Amino acid sequence: MHITGSAVSLNVPDVAASADFARTHLGFTEEMSADGFVSLRHPDVGFNLALLRVGLSSFKPDRIAGPAGQGLLVAFVVEDVDAEFARIAAAGAEVVTPPETEPWGERYCQFADANGIVWQLVQWV
Repeated sequence: MHITGSAVSLNVPDVAASADFARTHLGFTEEMSADGFVSLRHPDVGFNLALLRVGLSSFKPDRIAGPAGQGLLVAFVVEDVDAEFARIAAAGAEVVTPPETEPWGERYCQFADANGIVWQLVQWV
């Protein structure tokens, strides 16, 4: 198999709110959008983030078409988690977990957007 790209797709009640969080705080840019859909890309990695409005009839399989959330973390590795935490918190994002370090060397912090999606920043120390 030769994979040429990757994406994560999240169902959210308010597509604009999660897209705005990813653009404002994480540096994503919009590649395409339509009613109830936006595809975002980050300039540093070959990764797309698709956001779909809950209830779109095009979502398959419909048995799992509920909102993303419980048990979901969207995580990104960064060079300086403390600096990114300070920047994003100062911009008014909802802090879920301030920077802390796990015994295995993962330093991380977490924020939530208006849809309750938890965005985690990780630095390996």
